[in-house]
Amino acid sequence: MANDDRRFVSADDVETQVFDWGTLKWLSEPRVTNAKRIAAGVVILEPGKGHTRHNHPGVEEILYVISGTGIQMVEDAEGQPMRRAVAAGDLVHIPADVFHETINTGWEPMRILAVYSPPGPEALLRAMTECQIVPAGEIPRRS
Repeated sequence: MANDDRRFVSADDVETQVFDWGTLKWLSEPRVTNAKRIAAGVVILEPGKGHTRHNHPGVEEILYVISGTGIQMVEDAEGQPMRRAVAAGDLVHIPADVFHETINTGWEPMRILAVYSPPGPEALLRAMTECQIVPAGEIPRRS
């Protein structure tokens, strides 16, 4: 997709990033909407799986749970993990540089809206060796 200041984006317009723990579709990022200060996408975590402990240097993150249930960990100011059950309708703010993880504890996929400010982690995920890129418009297949 050309970087053409798109205002309307559907899931079929963007690639899918596939990992063993789930899939991501970045609906707004610099390469899709020419966004300068924000990235947003839908994350689907498979049952019993998740995005384990990691951080985003210099990047704040918002996670909004669309559906499903899970355990969210966010470290406090002293680096101690704080864990909480999360479900549809819950929002989690993760300050820049703070370690966190999200694990799906339910029997069905957990859907999350993820927002980064500034953008950047979505490009790092794309570059990971364990990331399989499924082109826009194609349906990801799990083995």
